[in-house]
Amino acid sequence: MKKTSYCIIGLMSGTSIDGLDICYSKYTYNGSWSFEIINAETIPYEENWIITLKNAINLPPIELAHVDVKYTELVASLVLNFISLNKIDNLDAICSHGHTVIHKPNEGITYQIGNLQLLSKITNYTCVCDFRTQDVDLGGQGAPLVPIGDQLLFSQYKYCINLGGFSNISFVQSNNLLAFDICPLNIVLNHYSKKIGHDFDNLGLLSSSGEVLNNLLVKLNSLNYYQIDGPKSLGLEWVVENFYRELDNHDYNPKDILRTVVEHAAIQITKVLDRSGNDQVLITGGGVKNTFFMNTLSSYSSSNFVIPEPYIIDYKEALIFGFLGILKLRKENNCIKSVTGASKNHSSGKIYKIFK
Repeated sequence: MKKTSYCIIGLMSGTSIDGLDICYSKYTYNGSWSFEIINAETIPYEENWIITLKNAINLPPIELAHVDVKYTELVASLVLNFISLNKIDNLDAICSHGHTVIHKPNEGITYQIGNLQLLSKITNYTCVCDFRTQDVDLGGQGAPLVPIGDQLLFSQYKYCINLGGFSNISFVQSNNLLAFDICPLNIVLNHYSKKIGHDFDNLGLLSSSGEVLNNLLVKLNSLNYYQIDGPKSLGLEWVVENFYRELDNHDYNPKDILRTVVEHAAIQITKVLDRSGNDQVLITGGGVKNTFFMNTLSSYSSSNFVIPEPYIIDYKEALIFGFLGILKLRKENNCIKSVTGASKNHSSGKIYKIFK
């Protein structure tokens, strides 16, 4: 008989490399799923790890394997400290997304570090991780994975959008769960903010002082990715090829780049949303705190953007990766073919068991 209540730690490290999100939650099933976030924290990476994670994509396999071990050890130590500080004594599993280093699903490749069995060995807890590999092996994009959590935990909203390194969306259409990455967001905004001495564009003050570069905006909006229907997903490699190389080949003012990227992202998100007009949209992720971006988005879209409580804004993805782990433990589907393009719905992830 399946359990009806789980206490889980969900872990998420996004492409913006701002830190490790740790979210301890209780999930309850009583005909439908509900949750309570009990403790959550983002632990910033030290500068040496920021540099390592940024450059990991360029490492040869042997060096990358070494980084994988060291990163797993880091994650384990951060989680154990979190458990100790919050006096957590009821924990069914640790569920980890890992940190994406390589994501080329069309070539059958995806690799997230921090998903080794070593995580379970060091923490002495059951761990569920490596959620993307199986989906890619089945011909899917390995992304996005959050939509099943959107459907089962946040079903009261027409759309769920997360504004992280990439903006992504999930929704149900004609009884099919659909989702895809819309466009880059914080991964690009943070990159060019750092070029002028800021870790990120706080409240959008940097971008709001720039000017829209209309020729660049046209180029960005014309990228082939935006002409393709889902399933589809984005990765760092695509951003380097289509954004950084284009932008760095010109003598653009970084503030003008930021302003143009804000406009670009608002346009692309609105193109997806305005298919159905004025709908309830749950919007989460760090981009919600960029006041200028949110104002720009609202100026384009007629949708009703619902901004939830801070814990959900900041930790929804970690919360949902915890939930994906529960579905895996229950042998229930957590990857949906209409979302990822895989050959079938399936229960993805690896379980590293600790018997206590």
